[in-house]
Parts: sequence; structure tokens; C-alpha cells
Amino acid sequence: MKIVESLSLAIENKGKKIMYFYRLTQCQTKSGQAFGIEVERQDFKDESLINIERDSVDIISTKKEKVRPILELLYKNNVSPIHLIDIIGAYVDECIEDFNNEEVLVASV
Repeated sequence: MKIVESLSLAIENKGKKIMYFYRLTQCQTKSGQAFGIEVERQDFKDESLINIERDSVDIISTKKEKVRPILELLYKNNVSPIHLIDIIGAYVDECIEDFNNEEVLVASV
């Protein structure tokens, strides 16, 4: 998997600094490239990293221009990795037509 683009933001909450990273990723499938999203949250207390959460959907679409708006939606709404699948599930379903029925997904680049 290759990171194509990354957005980040920091939030202060109850004495903790919370960093969010939203990444547009690219991987290789049997029939070509595919784009996905990874979301990571890092919690810091007194400058020490105390927690990391991460989730991703590696294969959303073959078209970067379809995945980019989903990435921006997650970023603008501070979506946590815990809620990633709940939030983007319907968007991912809309992109399924980008893949043909015979495609078998293979390891990331």
C-alpha cells in the first residue's frame, strides 16, 4: 500500500491531545490500481503517546476522484477510525461498479 495523500488535524479534549490522520492510499489489484482510505487516531497525554487506533478500507474505487471527496468528508467531520466503516459503507457500495465481476483482489504494492 502506498500513501498518495494525507490530511491531519489536532484536537484538545479533557487534557489529551488527539491527532487524526486521514490518508488516501493506493494499492495494486489484479486488473490495475485501486484507491482506499486509512484513518488513524493518536492520543497523547503530557506529550506521551498513550493510544493508537487505526482502520482502513484498502479498496474503494479505481478512480482517485471518487475516493478524494470521501476522504475530505471524514476529515471535515473528525471521524474516528472506530466509526470509519459505519460512515463510508454506503459510499463504498456506490463505487463497487468500478470493478468488474471477475476481478480478484491481490496483495498491496
